Amino acid sequence: MPSGPHPAAPTGQTGTAVTALAGRLLDTWSAGAGDRVAPAGHPSDPGIPVLAALLHDVGGPGSAGTASRAVAVWARTAGQGPGHCGLYDGGLAGTLVGLRTGARLHPRLHVAADRLRDQLVRIAPARGWRREQVSFPDYDVIVGPSGILLALCVGTEPEPAGLEPFADHVAALCDADELPRLRTAGYAGHPRLGWLDGRVNTGMGHGAAGVVAALTAAVRHLGPRPGPTRALRRATRWLTRQSFVDARSVRTWDGAGLDGPPPTGARARQAWCYGTPGVSWALWDAADALGDPASAAWAAEAFTTLAERYDETFHLFGDRPADVLALCHGAAGVLAVADAFDHHAHLPAAAELKARLLARLLARLPELRALGQESRGLLGGASGALCALLTAAHGAPRTWLPCLGLR
Repeated sequence: MPSGPHPAAPTGQTGTAVTALAGRLLDTWSAGAGDRVAPAGHPSDPGIPVLAALLHDVGGPGSAGTASRAVAVWARTAGQGPGHCGLYDGGLAGTLVGLRTGARLHPRLHVAADRLRDQLVRIAPARGWRREQVSFPDYDVIVGPSGILLALCVGTEPEPAGLEPFADHVAALCDADELPRLRTAGYAGHPRLGWLDGRVNTGMGHGAAGVVAALTAAVRHLGPRPGPTRALRRATRWLTRQSFVDARSVRTWDGAGLDGPPPTGARARQAWCYGTPGVSWALWDAADALGDPASAAWAAEAFTTLAERYDETFHLFGDRPADVLALCHGAAGVLAVADAFDHHAHLPAAAELKARLLARLLARLPELRALGQESRGLLGGASGALCALLTAAHGAPRTWLPCLGLR
């Protein structure tokens, strides 16, 4: 059962503790020439500049200088890394997000961001994305075109011509009701991904929910064009059909689409990346963009089944701090989704879960500080968790949330 009552959202001294921790993390990073790259994950990860921009807007005395220094240090190595075009894992789209958000503090970075945007629009589609026998780089949010499309929407109004090649490709992958083009290939025998070979991933990071988020952004920014709109309707219908009610009475999703009867038991992974939080939000936001109130109500009810039964002792698990604290797998990601449902759908159960998760994360700030010594990345590190706290508890700008398929 869910643990404890629903506390009020934190204010006052507890809120100051978040900004103070964010400031310490940024100051330590800025000063640490020897360990600058490793704790951030990749030098171009957008976690540092996104956190700095949010702290600049909501922090107290001294925050502006801390934030400005951190962005300046980050910008010196921005773009170094693996060199792929994706949003995470050191990709150029992540660098674009960092430049665009960092430009709030150093406006000259807009020039570099515009150049990188133009480069991405020019070179990314030429990388030869497949439309069958796909793997993650061909479609997903982490390293694929869905994430690049979302990155183009961060901190600015994207130009239609820039979105179109990404929207067209992702739409083409959803040209049939069962989404056969999203069935993955090449993962047979893989130690961690063998379960996915030949199946359609459902999640936000690597699956159909992320594709839905990208198509939703395309529909919002490009208008109701036939291709993306039809693709979005197909993908949302497919995702809805893959849902089931688990042993804890939560409407949820397995990691891949159903190839037979729903699995038995309860689904422990309920996070931004997999399960009800990310998938139900993607479905709600798509329905909202399409003007489909019945589907939006269905998605909100799906999230409510989790919010009312969310059990931190069961749904948060893992061997590393990132597993239980960070945006991808942990409490911060569920907090960000609950905050989005609260902010846009005005869903009472989301507000209650948001308050619980705020209290939980605030009670674990020492653990979050320790995570910052290991990783300061956006998706899997302390920067992202602090960004979620600053947004949900302090009302920091929401312009970074397209990185998660949120708004």
